[in-house]
Amino acid sequence: MTATLIAARSPRPLLLLLCAAVLATGCEKKEATPTPEVYVQAAHPQQGSISEQIAADAILTPLAQAAISPKVTAPVKKFFVQRGAHVKAGQLLATLENSDLAAAALDNKGSYTAAQATYETATRSTVPEDFTKSQLDLAQAKANLDLNQSIVNARTQLFAQGAIPGRDLDTAKATLLQAQSAYDIAKLHFDAVQKFSNKAAITNAQGQLASAQGKYLGAEAQLSYTEIRSPINGVVTDRPLFAGETAAAGTPLLTVMDTSALIAKLHIAQSQAQQLAVGAPATITVPGMAEPVPAKVSLVSPALDPGSTTVEVWLRVENAKGTLKPGTPVHASITGRTVNNALIVPADAIQAAPDASHFVMLMAADNTAHKHPVTLGVVTPDSAQILTGVGPNDMVISTGGYGLDDNTKVKIGTPPADGKDSDDAKPAAGKSAAKDGDDK
Repeated sequence: MTATLIAARSPRPLLLLLCAAVLATGCEKKEATPTPEVYVQAAHPQQGSISEQIAADAILTPLAQAAISPKVTAPVKKFFVQRGAHVKAGQLLATLENSDLAAAALDNKGSYTAAQATYETATRSTVPEDFTKSQLDLAQAKANLDLNQSIVNARTQLFAQGAIPGRDLDTAKATLLQAQSAYDIAKLHFDAVQKFSNKAAITNAQGQLASAQGKYLGAEAQLSYTEIRSPINGVVTDRPLFAGETAAAGTPLLTVMDTSALIAKLHIAQSQAQQLAVGAPATITVPGMAEPVPAKVSLVSPALDPGSTTVEVWLRVENAKGTLKPGTPVHASITGRTVNNALIVPADAIQAAPDASHFVMLMAADNTAHKHPVTLGVVTPDSAQILTGVGPNDMVISTGGYGLDDNTKVKIGTPPADGKDSDDAKPAAGKSAAKDGDDK
């Protein structure tokens, strides 16, 4: 009641007093509100080496593969291996029915043997005998010619002396003429035997021998086709038929793969392939395996793929224990060029601008964040090389800088443990804020 009476008696001074108190209270609260700060993580760039990582997907293929097909159509007589068996090059895997081919090979072998005998007879008997006989005939004809020539000479002298009639001289001359003809014929025959007949006889015998040998080798080849052997070391991965079924010529009867090492074939950009060399280290990530498997570059194609304008690269993966299986899809990562003494920042510190350029957020001495454009070199999932825009003494915001505006107050640390905004700090904006929340 007393207060009511006082208010009724002097309302204006009391109202002024109340307004002054309210204004004073409002001013004190406004002056006490601090500038908001964003919690971030920041550090100076590091000097070190960084290697380019080239990533691509690939399919594992065997080091070598042979789909073995018979060259003749015949029933399968017997299999000597099962699917999954380890085989060596040259090992007998199966045989086909071959009785008819064996008989044909035997027949041709007989003809070949006969041709060999004929050749031996021609070269060791017939040809030498013909040559010797023609040589002796020529010598005999020459002796007879010389004898008749001496008779003619003697009778010519006697006829000149009148010791013999002319008839005897004419008879001697006729006999000389016959001897000369016999000599000429023997000489022609000897020359023919020496130059043509012997060679023709030998050539004929050689031709018959070669023909018989060819037929015999062909029959032997046909017979050998019924023995199916492995051309490579490996594992039998497919055997579609059973013994007794007919194997068709040209249709795979068994498949052998060399899985001692596997090849991952991947296609990468030409600019990346130019930095690679045979032997470069790599890894492949295989589904179901916790750790990456080491690999090495075994081939860099010398030409571009005309369809995709990429370069095919082969990675060799050792598989002595057979853990990896051909046909498995994998993710490959190749270590490309390496830069030493590079200025390196965490990859999370790099942000992309709308114009496809890049920038980082730097923390100034007054604890404010500022945007700085940068030029990147080698970039990996964890780190990035800075070519221009940042120095070794700059403080680069690595976590919490996403979405910050210039001159935003920042503070190195983590948000309060209760996860609520305090009067003097707020969580980082955007993606980095979520990441800070995960860290606490």
